[in-house]
Order: sequence, then structure tokens, then C-alpha cells
Amino acid sequence: MTESLDELFLFGEEKMEKAIAQLQREFSQIRSGRANPGILDKVLVEYYGVPTPLRQMSQVSVQDGTTLVITPYDKGIMKDIEKAIIKAEIGITPNSDGICIRLPFPPLTEDRRREITKDVKKLGEDSKVAIRNIRRDMTDSLKKLEKSENLPEDVVKDNQDKIQKLTDKYTANVDSAVSAKEKEVMTV
Repeated sequence: MTESLDELFLFGEEKMEKAIAQLQREFSQIRSGRANPGILDKVLVEYYGVPTPLRQMSQVSVQDGTTLVITPYDKGIMKDIEKAIIKAEIGITPNSDGICIRLPFPPLTEDRRREITKDVKKLGEDSKVAIRNIRRDMTDSLKKLEKSENLPEDVVKDNQDKIQKLTDKYTANVDSAVSAKEKEVMTV
């Protein structure tokens, strides 16, 4: 009996962790006026006929907080990297000096910061919906367990409370991640 309840909570918590991790990945893709190497995660460079992630074929570093410096391991692919960055439409034009590529992050306008904040809130809300869906699935599984194993009513009630507490914990994590990202975006 407790074996399957433990599995239920383990499985539910693992899924909620994944929802938070996905939110963090999406936040790393959002431009906040500061140079963030995470913005290059979706950039693929055609290298010997194979689309290769940019960060696997070059060193990426942050210079003075507002500029990313990309130093390719193979200098012969500079033009390909520039084309890939432009094709990825990250909103920044690469500048090459033959040794490295610089991506200067322009300061964001107040209006653009507000738009980004709205996007951040929407991503946070989507994560909360995912967590609530996981809660619903856990509750459904608990009801099935109740029927199949004749669980006592107080055990079911206690476990429903545990599911709600778990959900509250992860929605609070989403809220704190959203407010931290909003603060980062709104900081000039």
C-alpha cells in the first residue's frame, strides 16, 4: 500500500521538478539587457554538413556584462557562425574581427522591458498550469489507489493534503523564479 503511495509522490515531485527546470531553460532564452550565453543555446552551425550547437564548437564568454565574446576553436568557420547567429534571429548583429565574434547587447527600452515582463509572467503562469495538471494526475492516481487497495478515508485525506502542500511548494518556486527574472529584466 505505502509502496505505491511513495511512488505516486516520487513521480509527482519529479514531474514538478521538470516543470521548474523547463521554466528556467525558457528564462535563460529571454534577453534582459545583460549578456547571457544561454541565448545561444538554440543556435546551430552547419559544420561539415552536420548542424552543431554553437557552444560545442567555440568558447563563449561575457565581457563587461553587455557583450558576449565567441571564440571558435576552428577559425575557418567564423562566417558560418555569423550566418547561424543571424539565422537564429536572436535580435543581435554579430561583429567579427577575424579572431572572435562579439555580440553587443543593446540596452532595452522601458516599453520593451515591460513586454518582456509580460512574457515572463505568462511563462510562469504556464508552469503553474503544468504543476496543477500534475496535481490533478496525482489526485486521480490516489483515487484509483483508494478503490483498488481499499485505503481508509483518513489516509486518502492526509495524502490529498500532502499533494496540495507539494503543489503549493512548487507554485511558490515558480513565483520566486518569476519575480527574480522580472527584477533582472527591469534593472537598468
